[in-house]
Amino acid sequence: MSLLIDFSILAFLVVTAVTIARLRDLWAAIMFTGIYSFLSASWMLVLDAPDVAFTEAAVGAGISTVLMLGTLKLTGNRIPRLKRIRVLPLVLVLTTGLILGYGTLDMPHFADPQAPIHLHPSPSFVERSLHDMHGLPNIVTSILASYRGYDTLGETTVVLTAGIAVMLILRRDKTPSSDLVGKDSTFGASTK
Repeated sequence: MSLLIDFSILAFLVVTAVTIARLRDLWAAIMFTGIYSFLSASWMLVLDAPDVAFTEAAVGAGISTVLMLGTLKLTGNRIPRLKRIRVLPLVLVLTTGLILGYGTLDMPHFADPQAPIHLHPSPSFVERSLHDMHGLPNIVTSILASYRGYDTLGETTVVLTAGIAVMLILRRDKTPSSDLVGKDSTFGASTK
């Protein structure tokens, strides 16, 4: 049953990704990216990572969809159809996919009890948490805020930087272009 759910979600992810790549209507593409994020969140939940699932649902389907809709309001709804297939980007994407796939060959099998992640860090964190955190009883908090403190700080910095970048992109230019045209015309008239 679990394999059926896994392959169903993976199949929906592939179908959604292909649909997004083929769409010319950007509004529909944004809606499908939200669906893709919800499917990814479901996949993470199946893999027993509810914290990642909630983050993906909130950031991927929630905030990202709102920001992309705001960008769409400023840029327009459609993109022109390509007149010919560009070979170089296709080769780069396929090469990157093959390299990433090759990199997963050294990973341990799914749910392998002998995988390093199940053997080394977890017992030591549980055993040392109470002493290292000066009596703090919550192991999850000690791992996120202390043992993985730099990782959490890095993630927060990435989210903050992305938010600032989006705000700068969406910032409206307060100098209308007609003023520049008027200044050019005035300048041109005075030089005649």
